[in-house]
Amino acid sequence: QVRLVESGGGLVQAGGSLRFSCAASRMTFNIYSMAWYHQAPGKQRELVATISSGGNTNYTDSVKGRFTISRDNAKNTQYLQMNCLKPEDTGLYYCNAELEYRDYWGQGTQVTVSS
Repeated sequence: QVRLVESGGGLVQAGGSLRFSCAASRMTFNIYSMAWYHQAPGKQRELVATISSGGNTNYTDSVKGRFTISRDNAKNTQYLQMNCLKPEDTGLYYCNAELEYRDYWGQGTQVTVSS
């Protein structure tokens, strides 16, 4: 069973930065598409950024220029560098792995951005 473990959440002031890591195991990491999702309080989970097995990236408009998704296939880990954080970035962030329309999720890591 695929296992994804996020780390790096916390409390930060607006304008600050955080970096998430997602360590993957029990999977052939380099063939999966990876992504980060955000669930704000009281809202549905939404896609933030994706990175394909080949390294192509996409971002939702609200984080373009502020967030950077990356992956290190040698370490079976993906990352999300978040800069210029805003209060609306507050919420749970989930690591996602997808292969052949099958999704796997981490447990989520909490970010609170104070104004």
